[in-house]
Amino acid sequence: MIPKHPVDSSTGAKPLEGEWLAPETEDQREARERLRFLAWLLDSSIPIPGTRLTVGLDAVIGLLPFIGDLIGVLASSIILAEAGRLGVGRAVLARMALNVAIEGVVGIVPLAGDVFDAAWKANQRNVRLLEAWAARPHRVERSSRAFVILLAAALAAFLAGCGYLSYLGLRWLLS
Repeated sequence: MIPKHPVDSSTGAKPLEGEWLAPETEDQREARERLRFLAWLLDSSIPIPGTRLTVGLDAVIGLLPFIGDLIGVLASSIILAEAGRLGVGRAVLARMALNVAIEGVVGIVPLAGDVFDAAWKANQRNVRLLEAWAARPHRVERSSRAFVILLAAALAAFLAGCGYLSYLGLRWLLS
């Protein structure tokens, strides 16, 4: 449990009301549990027989050229959006977005991208970042509207690029 008013060890001062993360609510705990389950489902829900390795639905869907990677990025974005709703700061959100972007860009490469996607497990990385953020006392950093809009615009541009590459790939396959 995170104390509501931790003492700043450098000054010994207590922060003003509302500056530090309040104890986790039941809704926040349930949201983190749902995100943990979603990350497991997308990254590790399918065991590979005869090994200790697992893959998730994200890697299986990613086998569909271009479209599968687009769907995977959209599914991964759910975790990112929920983390923003929970109040995760900009630095952590940016790291999470980078994990999704790496997964999406490398995942476009046929076969090798799918193997990378199965190993990278961006969703579980992002849930670990969320858990680490929630586990330590910190100031709440509400992301500014401009940052959220910029992040959403970057994601939309990435998805548009993936969609365009999908169109080009399908056109090439059909010609």
